[in-house]
Amino acid sequence: MTAKLDPFAVAPALMKSWMSTSMAVASSLEPSLIELVKIRASQINGCANCLNMHTAEARAKGETEQRIYLLSAWREAPCYSDRERAALGWTEVLTRLSEGHPRDAAYQALKAQFTQEEQVKLTLMINVINGWNRLAVGFGLWIEPEAAKAAMAAVA
Repeated sequence: MTAKLDPFAVAPALMKSWMSTSMAVASSLEPSLIELVKIRASQINGCANCLNMHTAEARAKGETEQRIYLLSAWREAPCYSDRERAALGWTEVLTRLSEGHPRDAAYQALKAQFTQEEQVKLTLMINVINGWNRLAVGFGLWIEPEAAKAAMAAVA
């Protein structure tokens, strides 16, 4: 795939700010949970770039192949905690807002597993990954995980 444009070259100040915000939000909850959320939202959004990047990051942070492979069927798979299930349910509801799924059950599960502050952090993370998915899919972006890691280190 050839990128339609490079948002980092076209709007460097805004993209640097977006990257900094993304990193701050991503570091606000446990890394394994954050990666599961990023992968699940990226699956829903069909973002190959983000799936490639976040599955590699999840593995590097100790996530198992089994849990990565079963993520699209998390409801049926016994390998996720109640906290992870609540996060994944909330991720799906917010990522699929336009489909009009009822949010009450997902929010009740979220409230049972996350403090109010954590609810905000998780919701921000879901917004961030959905934003990255839209940038990558919309502009045809592809960045290898090592290159992304170097770019994030440059911003940090």
